[in-house]
Amino acid sequence: MDLEAFGNEMAAALQGAVTAQVFDRGELTVTVKAEEILRVLSYLRDNALYPFEELIDLCGVDWPQRPKRFDVVYHLLSMSKNVRLRVKAQTDENSSIPSAAELYPTANWFERETFDMYGITFSDHPDLRRILTDYGFSGYPLRKDFPLTGYVEVHYDEELKRVVYRPVKLVQEFRDFDFVSPWEGTPFVLPGDQKAKTNG
Repeated sequence: MDLEAFGNEMAAALQGAVTAQVFDRGELTVTVKAEEILRVLSYLRDNALYPFEELIDLCGVDWPQRPKRFDVVYHLLSMSKNVRLRVKAQTDENSSIPSAAELYPTANWFERETFDMYGITFSDHPDLRRILTDYGFSGYPLRKDFPLTGYVEVHYDEELKRVVYRPVKLVQEFRDFDFVSPWEGTPFVLPGDQKAKTNG
């Protein structure tokens, strides 16, 4: 059975859990209801045909224009079959999604990072606290509405020999990035580049 056929079989076996599936460029992406995520992941982990034994990544995606603004994306790997699968579930700012840490221990820190960066909460997580930002940090840096200025970071000052707070300095303006030229600009003029300096 190929992966696309497996997706159809999974949707039939998990009645009511799978809301959409896309097979593109040899990869299967399955969208499921957030409250059914543990049933779906259990089915995939214990499946006899394609046992997805490993959770290789879990991350968030922010779509602020949607009512359920977040996607929680699970990237699974079947080591025995050398097949990958992507599972997505949607949630909002006020709803939790069940933690997958019992099924896949690697989900523990992935979920903590997703909570820290997006504010997505995972119910029944054994230790849901920030993992990358400072203890007193407020806000969620990877949300698309997170402000680019006005925040501070902890920094050890070698001259003062103590920890100090300083304003966050961003290397580039992410929301103004036009994807035309590299970050530092090019030493040559790109064809059609309206920002190119003119001689004169």
